Amino acid sequence: MNPIILRSAVLSAILFAVSLPIKAQSDPLNAHLTGTLLDSGGAEVSGVRVIAQLENQINAQIWSATSTAEGRYVLSFPPGRYHLRFERAPFAARDFILTFTSGESRMLNFQLALERLSSSVIVTANAQPLEFSQTPAPTDVITHQEIEERQIVLLPDLLAMQSGMAITRTGRIGGLTTVFLDGGNSSFAKLLIDGTPVNYPGGDVDYSNLTLDNVDKIEVVHGAESALYGTDAMTGVIQIFTHRGATRIPSGSLFAEGGSFSSVRGGAQVSGLLSGFDYSAAASYFHTDGQGVNDADLNRGFSGNFGYSFSDSNQLRLTVRSNSSFAGIPGQTLLFPPDKSAFYDLQQLFANLTWTFQTGPRWHHRLSGTEARSLSISGFPPFGNFTNQFNRAGFLQQSTYFFRQGALTAGFQYEVENASSFTLGGAHARRNNQGGFLDTHWTPISRLTLVAGARAEANSSFGTRVVPRAGAVLVLRYAKGFWGDTRARVFYGQGIEEPTAFQSFSTDPCSPGNPALRPQRSRTFSAGFDQYLDSDRFQVSATYFGNYFRDLISNSPGPHNPACPFGTIEYLNTDLSRARGVNFSANARLTHWLSLHANYSFDDTRVLKTSSSTIGFQQPGNHLLRRPVNSGNLWFNANLRRLNFNLAAYFTGARTDSDFDGLEITHNPGYGRFDVATSYLLSGGFTVYGRVANLFDKQYQEAVGFPTLGRDVRVGLKYQFAGKD
Repeated sequence: MNPIILRSAVLSAILFAVSLPIKAQSDPLNAHLTGTLLDSGGAEVSGVRVIAQLENQINAQIWSATSTAEGRYVLSFPPGRYHLRFERAPFAARDFILTFTSGESRMLNFQLALERLSSSVIVTANAQPLEFSQTPAPTDVITHQEIEERQIVLLPDLLAMQSGMAITRTGRIGGLTTVFLDGGNSSFAKLLIDGTPVNYPGGDVDYSNLTLDNVDKIEVVHGAESALYGTDAMTGVIQIFTHRGATRIPSGSLFAEGGSFSSVRGGAQVSGLLSGFDYSAAASYFHTDGQGVNDADLNRGFSGNFGYSFSDSNQLRLTVRSNSSFAGIPGQTLLFPPDKSAFYDLQQLFANLTWTFQTGPRWHHRLSGTEARSLSISGFPPFGNFTNQFNRAGFLQQSTYFFRQGALTAGFQYEVENASSFTLGGAHARRNNQGGFLDTHWTPISRLTLVAGARAEANSSFGTRVVPRAGAVLVLRYAKGFWGDTRARVFYGQGIEEPTAFQSFSTDPCSPGNPALRPQRSRTFSAGFDQYLDSDRFQVSATYFGNYFRDLISNSPGPHNPACPFGTIEYLNTDLSRARGVNFSANARLTHWLSLHANYSFDDTRVLKTSSSTIGFQQPGNHLLRRPVNSGNLWFNANLRRLNFNLAAYFTGARTDSDFDGLEITHNPGYGRFDVATSYLLSGGFTVYGRVANLFDKQYQEAVGFPTLGRDVRVGLKYQFAGKD
């Protein structure tokens, strides 16, 4: 064939193919859809992709358009019944099923809300969700993808790899597990599960049996946030977000695994969307014999997230999470013979019922009821069993008015706490909290976001306290190419923490409770920057923090009581301490298949003032208990088609500790640990996976006298079926 004729034929075919959509768009028999898309504050949203496809016809032609800088879109297509989808990150996608007749013109205007489960949207650090780039408080986000790739089962193992975190277990799997955030005490970080406060009265939390089943995202907010969350948010807030069903054809998974120490684990998850009802539920089972005498652990978990949308502006949601465990507790086996019969039974239940609705385009409201229950039984034959039962039930109401450059939120929270514990001498303790708060964010110019708020907290133990928060984010540079965006952040907050039930209500004559105790208080400040490089392939963040803790509750010698041969103690607000340092993190996409994540924390803690009766390691000038000065980690992820491979390295420096048994051990050496996780996608939805924790069988202890597990190898098989819209 003549080359000129051939080129002409090809060009004509291309022009014909290109002209088809244009012709279809201009066909007078077509239906026409137009509209304007706004955010919650009434600002236009550009770049939203609008997709139309005939319903239930997967191979049908797709018609699409993109909203302009004014938020407007125009779309034309032949008549029929269409599935319409509006999507643009980080907003939640919106779906509609509409029928159009020939030549019909219709206008569809609505507001887009930020997707709460998006990794670039921060929920916990603000009264209303904000994009990460507008959030002043330093925040780390852990995604569902990271949890899946690293195959982590328990929450504390995941938190251990975050900046500013120190994890301590008094035992192996199933032992009491606590978290220290940015140098604060283990009770100074508030834990939320889908908005439900988890901390026991007085701030303590046992993380030992909290699994990651059905978890979509975790946010770690650094800095005092009592202005938003009241008591316990002294150095930060950790929040778990449960997965939500999003596909009309259900998705789900089944898995089973086994490995070292006679460990077995299995579970299932299913999620989907049925008309206005979305659901996601998961259950798991785990058992191990452990490594040594009386070291077995049994853990069972259930998680559910169920929502119903009456309309686009009226939704109801129920979340439930239950974890129960039964573990042997051999004790400090590096110092003493193992206890062959002691056990620890822990049952935890958390529930949240939330109604969100609008009374106009700018007024958004939220009503929530929360419940958190914990029952623990510690058995020490022949001394008997010791039971602790805690309950927090609360109600939250908040209303937000959105304006073009920000939002103003006002809210009220009421909470009832109950405690029944052997430490209370058989008494039942009850305490009420209530607080009103105001919070606002304002973006006067595109480069600057300001936040401010305050809370008045009325507590039946310590009275009323007012705590503020304020912060700012400034974009110093907008740019593409190698040297990208630069953001500076500054944040200040104050925190309060109520006394524990034992400190306030104990009836033990040798250690009576003190109802006049003041709340423990914190002042936290942070300043840092985020730098993006090489078209956002690299990100570097550094944050300086300074935390000051006062009115800390300590034990002091009490008045003589002949019924107490070892003397008496009383609880007083006497201690002062501080923590200051730097959290550094870096993320890099080295190639399209290899990424690197790293962080390092320098945490210089000091005791400033303490009771004269306090044991030696807590005297002024010493570092605070179990908080290393230096810690960090590296995580490599390689994703090669069907194969995913992860190598994680964690190290922690030496730290102050104590055996608490009179052996005068006050030092715990540092250690390094390596973990490996890998998976391979087989055909038919099956995946074979394996992981090795503590790859080099490192012998170390997170708390003096309590050894951790040696090399732990597990392999498993997972079956997944993907849902579809």
